[in-house]
Amino acid sequence: MELIKTILTLAFMTTILSLSMQHKHLMLALMCIETMTLLLFMLLVMYTSTSLALSQTPMPIILITISVCGAAVGLSLVVAITRTHGNDFLKNLNLL
Repeated sequence: MELIKTILTLAFMTTILSLSMQHKHLMLALMCIETMTLLLFMLLVMYTSTSLALSQTPMPIILITISVCGAAVGLSLVVAITRTHGNDFLKNLNLL
């Protein structure tokens, strides 16, 4: 069980590193963020299943619900930006 937690933590750190290093497409950044939330979901499920705390049982469901809402908003932003700018390059967007 500890090996799986370590592997998931390393995958989370790798995803943070890849998010900080890529600066080209908005879709790739959103996919990195989605991967981070899924890894956090798996870590949270493993933590709540081993801790036996009843107050933390609904937390994974809340996290996955917020993740789905964020993914829907991100996808709608990518579609809107692609329609207005013609691509999803981060260099072409004025983010300020």
